[in-house]
Amino acid sequence: MIRHIALSALSAITAATLSLAPAPAHAAGGVGEITDFQFSFEGPFGSYDRAQLQRGLQVYTEVCAACHGLQYVPFRTLTQETGPALSPDAMRAYAADFEVQDRETGDWRPAGGPDHFPQSMMETAPDLSLMAKARIGFEGPYGLGINQFLRGMGGPEYIASFLLGYDGREEFQAGAMFYYNTAYDGWVSMAPVLWEDGVEYADGTPATVEQQAQDVAAFLMWAAEPHLTERKRAGFIGVVLLALLASLLYLTNKRLWAPVKQKAKEES
Repeated sequence: MIRHIALSALSAITAATLSLAPAPAHAAGGVGEITDFQFSFEGPFGSYDRAQLQRGLQVYTEVCAACHGLQYVPFRTLTQETGPALSPDAMRAYAADFEVQDRETGDWRPAGGPDHFPQSMMETAPDLSLMAKARIGFEGPYGLGINQFLRGMGGPEYIASFLLGYDGREEFQAGAMFYYNTAYDGWVSMAPVLWEDGVEYADGTPATVEQQAQDVAAFLMWAAEPHLTERKRAGFIGVVLLALLASLLYLTNKRLWAPVKQKAKEES
């Protein structure tokens, strides 16, 4: 029995690993057309690309921060080695560009490491702290996170696809302009925000619209899952230990029951 359990566990682990492999180029999850981008943190052994996270932080700062916030992300986490890995001085200089309200005095002051990113500036602009987690599962038959396992697609793909999903159609409704988005599969009030060379990357990477979309999507994935790399590492160690334990239990079971089986064989 233990042997069967060990083999079943190994099969499940193998299937889970294969399911995290890159999926076909496009898939429809009930919300429109989502492109399956290849991110470095995908798969059981993936990790964040530090340079991409720094570029994504730049896109967020120059493009998204005017309307959207990251209220659950402390500035100090920007120094995380498995994240953007800014130096402490660079992190403090970056945080100082934001103003936060002091809890004790009520006065506004430059932000510091322990402070969090400001909240969204507009009621209609959702906070982006957990957006990548909120969009892991799409609607329809592949909802509830199944996309993440069956197709290797999740929140970052949705975010990048949304930013790239404007097809040029515009419509004036109820005194406001709306734009058709193929990823959302409907009309949205947010206008396109990314443009060719809209930012000038510090590392010299060409700032194409697709590059910007992927970079900020990766950064928002890190904002939602800052300890993703550590969890994967701990999970891998756990799987190895469980496999070792299952092997030891199987061998122990054989050793304990060997005399009984031999005796029964002799008596028969």
